[in-house]
Amino acid sequence: MSDLNDPRVFFAAERTLMAWNRTGLTLMAFGFVIERFDLFVNMLAKLPASALDRGVSFWIGLAFILLGAVSSAVAVLQYRTTLKTLRPIEIPAGY
Repeated sequence: MSDLNDPRVFFAAERTLMAWNRTGLTLMAFGFVIERFDLFVNMLAKLPASALDRGVSFWIGLAFILLGAVSSAVAVLQYRTTLKTLRPIEIPAGY
């Protein structure tokens, strides 16, 4: 992948993986907040909550949660692909 014989490429790949995992977790948390927003609106309006009644916020929140999970999974796959391209000298001892 590179002509350098040092672990900088490995550490850059690791930082990229952590950044994508952070993004995935943020998307999942945002999806959870959106999904629970409908419950908050129903409590303010004093509407009876039904277990079968799914609002738009539920589906949007679920989409964000799934997007976050998919982005984390793709990040792991990309990290593995990057590690396969590295030479043994570019991977630090102990990793």
